Amino acid sequence: MNEEEAKKEIQQLTQELHLHNYNYYALDNPTISDYAFDKLMEKLIALEKEFPQFILPDSPTQRVGGYVTKQFKTVPHVYPMLSLGNTYSEAELLEFDNRIKSLVDEEFEYVCELKYDGVAISLIYENGYLLRAVTRGDGEKGDDVTANAKTIRAIPLRLFGDFPPFFEIRGEIILPHDQFERLNEEREELGESPFANPRNAAAGSLKLQDSAEVARRGLDCKFYYVLGENLPENNHFDRILKLKDWGVKPPEVIVKTANIDDVFDFIHFWDKERYNLNYDTDGVVIKINSFEQQQQLGSTAKNPRWAIAYKFKAETVSTPLLSVDFQVGRTGIVTPVANLEPVQLGGTIVKRASLHNVEIMNALDIHENDSLFVEKGGEIIPKIVGVDLTQRKEDAKKIEFITHCPECSTELVKIENEAGTFCPNELHCPPQIKEKLEHFISRKAMNIDSLGEGKIELLYANKLVENVADFYDLTYEKLFGLEKIITNQKTQTERVISFREKTTENILKGIENSKNVPFERLLFAIGIRYVGETTAKKLAQHFKNIDILSSASYDELIQVEDVGERIANSIIRYFNQAENLEILIRLKNANLQMEIIEDETIKSTVLSGKTIVISGKFSISRDEMKAKIEQHGGKNSSSISKNTDFILAGENMGPEKRKKAEKLGVPLISEEEFLTMIGD
Repeated sequence: MNEEEAKKEIQQLTQELHLHNYNYYALDNPTISDYAFDKLMEKLIALEKEFPQFILPDSPTQRVGGYVTKQFKTVPHVYPMLSLGNTYSEAELLEFDNRIKSLVDEEFEYVCELKYDGVAISLIYENGYLLRAVTRGDGEKGDDVTANAKTIRAIPLRLFGDFPPFFEIRGEIILPHDQFERLNEEREELGESPFANPRNAAAGSLKLQDSAEVARRGLDCKFYYVLGENLPENNHFDRILKLKDWGVKPPEVIVKTANIDDVFDFIHFWDKERYNLNYDTDGVVIKINSFEQQQQLGSTAKNPRWAIAYKFKAETVSTPLLSVDFQVGRTGIVTPVANLEPVQLGGTIVKRASLHNVEIMNALDIHENDSLFVEKGGEIIPKIVGVDLTQRKEDAKKIEFITHCPECSTELVKIENEAGTFCPNELHCPPQIKEKLEHFISRKAMNIDSLGEGKIELLYANKLVENVADFYDLTYEKLFGLEKIITNQKTQTERVISFREKTTENILKGIENSKNVPFERLLFAIGIRYVGETTAKKLAQHFKNIDILSSASYDELIQVEDVGERIANSIIRYFNQAENLEILIRLKNANLQMEIIEDETIKSTVLSGKTIVISGKFSISRDEMKAKIEQHGGKNSSSISKNTDFILAGENMGPEKRKKAEKLGVPLISEEEFLTMIGD
């Protein structure tokens, strides 16, 4: 493909992906499958990598992240971001209604919307393109999080239709329930404290330095207000629905009403129905519809007088504790779980609630047969918030955290400054082995989708698979005809698993296909403690193959971005275990990808020990230039610091990078000087 063809293809794919995003989010009418969308995105990424000079400023590939922000710049808001006055009282809503009636002479309307429990965001659009995304901050100025906001698919990078030349959309960054649960499961597996609620998780995610990690978190955005000069429509209700014409999804739940009684009906309905949503809402926002009346009512120093938020009360119930189980996860983390007498809470029956770790369990000071207060307000997962001491019996014994593994009886270990307590018998503890096998075949690891929880249980019970290398010794003769009734310990339901002809063939085909999975995903799949998906990718890119990584010293490991003392020691510990090395040898003999496949090898060490930042355009692509740096022993970096040896400066170098280089005294080297330096 020549340059002209590539440019045209990039433009076409960019336009097509934006249109599909518009159909999916704004119109709620997807015209292709997620798989087909991902394939188009992969094609665009590959083309942009080969022809970076044609990347468009609104390229959908920005959704996958990759930009690292060391410090978020503080910028002023175009319009102040005031907070809303709150109330938990219907009587105060009546007072609000009476106050409006006394200040507004003519008839007025209310608009009722859900109050999203997330992080407020201001999105500025100029000529149809996302210019800037800024957090609320102090209301006058906030943090510029544009790079991270671009990874959120609900936020359009380019608008459609008759959009205004310059305007602002306000919304709330949220973390959906399913993504929150996934994220907390991953954190607990790694021995990290779970996020308390989706709001905290969303706030933390939005301020991560690596936008690729933000993209992985699965954030969403809900929109609730539009500001600007000479905008269409003279009222909030019609203007917010106008967003759909521009490619922005308006609120799913919004009603217009002429009286306070209808407002109360809306509140009462959503106080119960909110539990059926896939995101948190902690109340209802009531706004005056007319912009002219909003202006007439004005604002105080902190709050608009034309709007108010009614907050739902957190629902709390008391229920008897039946027992406490201790569950062992993939990385050996032991999690205490309270078994409760079933109780109705937030529209669901609650039977179990996590106690998370020894610190939380001790802080609650739970005794046998206690009655526990369970809450589900602003929380998806039921949370134990206290003990009803009035119900405690005098002779009740405190429930202590166990000292030995409930599965293999190994003495548990508590690492200083870490929340988790874990079983160190990772190679022989049954639940750890089965969880590791489940992790190995998972979609983001080896993606052997023909295997599942029940099948792993069956293979393990028949001693066919006891470590990940055993998958590659399976044959048709070993699998065909296997059958067992499997009981799900979490749900206590039974199902029959049987390996017939088609099932067996699919399993073997899935295992064979996994041999083509890239090295970075294999590194994630083998389950080194604390090494998540992102860290595995960075380790793979840095060390290139398993042999170099396995022999890396502590000092070499901590040179990798995001690898600190805890991860480095865990990697060393993993490769120092003979059984792990034997598994890796077997995986290598099974022809799995144990290295990053590169076209060219190291050519010289002329740049050895040098950290280089590239900026601007060159006669070849930036990726090719980065490859040259690595081929001659150098290290690429995305940000300038006092440790940067020089900047490889091309045409149109970024002004911010130039300014910072001058401030730190970092030399600038031209493309010609660089090529001379490496003898190219």
